[in-house]
Amino acid sequence: MVKKIVDVIDEIIVNAPLKIVLSNVKNKDVSYKKIVFTAKEIRNAEVFQIERYTKTQVFHMNIEKSSLKEELLAVIDGYKQLNVFFKSSSWEVKSNRNGECIINKQESIAKIMPKGNNREKNYILKEGENIPVFVELGIFTKEYKVVNSMYDKFKQINRFAELVDDVLKNYNKDEINIIDFGCGKSYLTFVLYYYLVEKKKIKANIIGLDLKKDVINKCNNLARKFGYNDLRFEVGDINGYKAEFEVDMVVTLHACDTATDYALYNAINWKAGVILSVPCCQHEINKQMKSDNLSGLTKYGIVKERTAALITDAIRGCMLEYSGYKTELLEFVDLEYSPKNIMIRARKANISEENKERSLTQARNLCEEFGLKQTLMEKLC
Repeated sequence: MVKKIVDVIDEIIVNAPLKIVLSNVKNKDVSYKKIVFTAKEIRNAEVFQIERYTKTQVFHMNIEKSSLKEELLAVIDGYKQLNVFFKSSSWEVKSNRNGECIINKQESIAKIMPKGNNREKNYILKEGENIPVFVELGIFTKEYKVVNSMYDKFKQINRFAELVDDVLKNYNKDEINIIDFGCGKSYLTFVLYYYLVEKKKIKANIIGLDLKKDVINKCNNLARKFGYNDLRFEVGDINGYKAEFEVDMVVTLHACDTATDYALYNAINWKAGVILSVPCCQHEINKQMKSDNLSGLTKYGIVKERTAALITDAIRGCMLEYSGYKTELLEFVDLEYSPKNIMIRARKANISEENKERSLTQARNLCEEFGLKQTLMEKLC
């Protein structure tokens, strides 16, 4: 069937597309080799995420559902092929120079989730699963459905479970000792205990540490209520904390500013096998940053703030490598859900002396360029 492109777009929109892919550029002047439109639900609003691909980068933006036609018409002339995925069918649309299109339609069960796709993702901890502590924490309703206002937290919880699952794939012991610094209300501490003990069948001894006595009392009461006998919470300072047992894993999520550095320093001294850290409120370097060569990064407040956070985490990563850890900096959750979205994941490994020294030099170069003193580096060197 031959149709004009405008008519094709109208028909696509009426049928509620889940994903649209523009590819096979018509000439070399087209800026992006591929453009992808994906239906999403963000904070109860229906949107389309646009991904524009060059040879080396991907640029993202979200648009309202009502703007889809306008956005498609603005770019579609640059491409020879259009692939559209619906809930139960897919279309391949090819156009000629006259703007005429041939549509090949196929019935199928789309692999792309419908809008609201995050709720249907194959999570480790699933909606509908009987997890009573999630009800108590306000994450699930009594019917074990995700509370609408807690969906971002539910997604964060599952991302955390995925990262823990990945890092423990080769863990071959029946027991694990964990310290969670700056545990706060302990959503993720309870998740960690539930996941390891109930799902993985590993005996887990976990201590959550925080400075707020009332929060600690509530967490201990909740642990007792659900029979989590090897999960306990203590009031204490990260700096100088003494562990009672050999520590296998250290978790520090959103410990403020240099508290993260003290947590990492303790973990290194204990020779913890795994470190999972999501830093927060990184003020130390922001106050010090100055550079004649790169003053463009320090003259605007918001740019300086973000650069300082990235430099802080880069130095921490380098110092972990210097201390004998294979280190990754990963996206913890999508930036649209939280700006504090970098996780430092480090595993004790056999790092060569050459690589250790290279990492130390890289950290020193960053400090020298911006005139910095960084807490973890100062404590280790």
